[in-house]
Amino acid sequence: QMQLVESGGGLVQAGGSLRLSCAASGSSVSIDYMGWYRQTPGKQRELIARITRGGTTGYADSVKGRFTISRDNAKNTVYLQMNSLKPEDTGVYFCYADPVGLRPSLPRTWGQGTQVTVSS
Repeated sequence: QMQLVESGGGLVQAGGSLRLSCAASGSSVSIDYMGWYRQTPGKQRELIARITRGGTTGYADSVKGRFTISRDNAKNTVYLQMNSLKPEDTGVYFCYADPVGLRPSLPRTWGQGTQVTVSS
């Protein structure tokens, strides 16, 4: 069964940068989409960036131009480079991985979440 392990969260001042990593292991299934959601108190989990196996990316308007998602297919790892961070970027960041052929018997896998706190 696939597992995702995240790293890279922490505390940073506004205007600073952080890089999140999320590594998949434990399964031989090919991964299609990978991406990141953000959970903030009182709000629904928000999709902020995603990337296809071929490298096509998509971003939420709130992070466009500041965050960059990338992946290393050989390492089954997705990254999120976050620049020009703002206090409103504070939250728990969850990575996910969708297997090729996503279906109820072959579901999405979630990471455990990593806290990002941006101080003003």
